[in-house]
Amino acid sequence: MDLQALWLTLRLALGTTAILLLVALPLAWWIASGNGAARALVQTAVALPLVLPPTVLGYYLLVLLGPLTATGRLIIRLLGHPLAFSFAGLLVGSVLYSLPFAVQPLVAGFRAIPRGLLETAATMGASPSRVFRTITLPLAAPSLVTAAVLAFTHTVGEFGVVLMLGGNIPGATRTLSIVLYDQVQDFNYAAANRTAALLLVFSVLALVPLYLRRSDDARSMIA
Repeated sequence: MDLQALWLTLRLALGTTAILLLVALPLAWWIASGNGAARALVQTAVALPLVLPPTVLGYYLLVLLGPLTATGRLIIRLLGHPLAFSFAGLLVGSVLYSLPFAVQPLVAGFRAIPRGLLETAATMGASPSRVFRTITLPLAAPSLVTAAVLAFTHTVGEFGVVLMLGGNIPGATRTLSIVLYDQVQDFNYAAANRTAALLLVFSVLALVPLYLRRSDDARSMIA
């Protein structure tokens, strides 16, 4: 087992999940709190990674963050190096690629909250921030957990964006999915089986508690 790749994968998944929750909470609340063309366009942009091939997203990010664009040159001037083929670049790509997995569950959770409950709290003098903190967020907590689990597990298994944007640099961009790809390319199927099994077991262990909790919540609502 490539422990260096395992640690890097976990770092990437944890960092991506933390950033996504900070970004997705206000974005999902804004999307869920109204209608209109602007919100529809933002939702389209957020959902794009669901249908766009990961290699296409990785390619455009590679070009955007490289030295041939104004954005890439500005980043190089600020940081002293390009974001492409670095852990920071992988973090940017992973956040964009997993964004719909964090935003969509939160949008569904926010929309399920009765509007009347929020309006009543507002008429009683509660500020918008207090309503969000004491009512909206606790009621949307299951959706928040779902968003975190999906974002984390999706990042652990991503391949196309990592390969295009980060390449295969040990200790910097070589994740477990890249390790698995290399093992198959080398016809080392015994090692590939172990890596694939680890990723499979990890995903199952992350998802089973999530759906067991949903099942328990559904039974409690029926009772």
